[in-house]
Amino acid sequence: MTSLARRGVLKCLPVAAGAVVTGMAASPRAVARQQTDPSFPQPETRRTAPDTGRLETRLTVGFTEQVIPGVGTVTTRTYEGTIPGPTLRVRPGDSLEITQVNALPPNADATHADATHADATHAEATHQDMNIPHDFNTFNLHTHGMHVDPTGEADNIYRVFAPSDTPGNTTTYRTSVDVPADHPVGTFWYHPHHHGSTATQLLNGMGGVLVVEGDVDEVPEIAAAEDVVVCINELKLSGGRVPDLTSHGVYEGVPSTFLVNGVKNPVLTIAPGEVQRWRVVNAGAITAHFLSLRGHELHQIACDGITFMEPVATTGLTLPMGGRADLLIRGGEPGTYKLSGGGPSQTLLTLVVTGEPRSMSLPTSLPGRPTELPEPTRTRALTFRSYENVFSGAFPNAYRILGDGETPPADPLAGRRDLAWGRLSSDFVNQRVRLGEVEEWTVVNDSHAHSHHPFHLHTNHFLLTAVDNRRLATPVWHDTVSIPPNGSITFRLRAEDFTGRSMLHCHQLQHGDEGMMQMVDYVR
Repeated sequence: MTSLARRGVLKCLPVAAGAVVTGMAASPRAVARQQTDPSFPQPETRRTAPDTGRLETRLTVGFTEQVIPGVGTVTTRTYEGTIPGPTLRVRPGDSLEITQVNALPPNADATHADATHADATHAEATHQDMNIPHDFNTFNLHTHGMHVDPTGEADNIYRVFAPSDTPGNTTTYRTSVDVPADHPVGTFWYHPHHHGSTATQLLNGMGGVLVVEGDVDEVPEIAAAEDVVVCINELKLSGGRVPDLTSHGVYEGVPSTFLVNGVKNPVLTIAPGEVQRWRVVNAGAITAHFLSLRGHELHQIACDGITFMEPVATTGLTLPMGGRADLLIRGGEPGTYKLSGGGPSQTLLTLVVTGEPRSMSLPTSLPGRPTELPEPTRTRALTFRSYENVFSGAFPNAYRILGDGETPPADPLAGRRDLAWGRLSSDFVNQRVRLGEVEEWTVVNDSHAHSHHPFHLHTNHFLLTAVDNRRLATPVWHDTVSIPPNGSITFRLRAEDFTGRSMLHCHQLQHGDEGMMQMVDYVR
């Protein structure tokens, strides 16, 4: 097969300030952002307490009203009253203890006396088909990309954090995550993952960055660079609010509003020759970003939280929904430059190169993970496929994962109109993966050209080896990777350490909420 140049691989690979909502908050409150602060906004940071190895914190979810310059007054569901939520920083071997407060009102379909006819019809439909979006005020917590226990009170996306049935009251839940002593050091993130409400909640801005600190941060050239969180949230605002996903086309006519650390097109300054380390997170639900910075190369040092063996220079890279890239940026000639994403005309942030020149170096080697696995002893083949206009009702499309392990049809004679076939089922394990066994997976996207299906696997990273059957000159570790329309990806997987039920799914989260998910059971 023809090898791709490494620079070319990266081009095609899917590689704030505010007030806190109190635990008893049940109504929106205003948060006025500082418009005169010249510094680039950074989310609040919460760290492991010194000498304890524990980060104990609280995340309250409620409706918050905020004034965002360039956008207006918006009311959305948030963590701790901000978009994004606080940045959580831990180290390998630490424990993360989170008290989660659900200060959202009761779900609409739980209050039938006040529900409209459409709400009641929607509620009745959700009881018949779990893959109809529902319960938009119920959530849980996923530590995206973390190699941690997927069961119990840890990274368990099958938990349900429901709101109180009484308006004005709150409910409280605990999440406890032990970070392994050998956990990869890098950039991860957290977000809700309750099936049926994830897309709506992400499009409200619910998400935050989770950093595991360690060896790569101590490389001299990286330690000398300013550490900058660049969290890209995608909001679907209509009349200052994000509508709930009560029918398939709700978001199609609503333009996306992209915020970086809660601000529209913030300004970041850098000196000529200065090196900064950017932790870029695509915390959106629907849109991938092709990142490019005019007049500058992007020196990528990590993908999805896994450090490279050496920096890789590129003029642009694609970041799928849920993906992360750690970049070193060296200031060029004085001037103003745009970081674009989501299309060449979409500006995410403005970089101003100004001030006295500095002389800072880039590292030549990094403490990365080797990009090799033994020959596989098992293969699997999956197909992500969407069928349009096959169901009646508000959600006519079918988003399915077919091939090995597909969810069987409830009615073999129903064909495309079968509600169960190839969609998530609560009582069917699609993939049983044995710890320590090396597998090779091929995942195909045979949907039409505008269907983007980022593949995301929970609990374990996988080693991407080919795109569209073209082998990569250097494989890349991922937890989330875009499958090209009418194309394929090939990767090797060796699951390790943790048993129990986990998940794989499309990280275009509307597709996931409508059934493009599978249950994975890691076994010994």
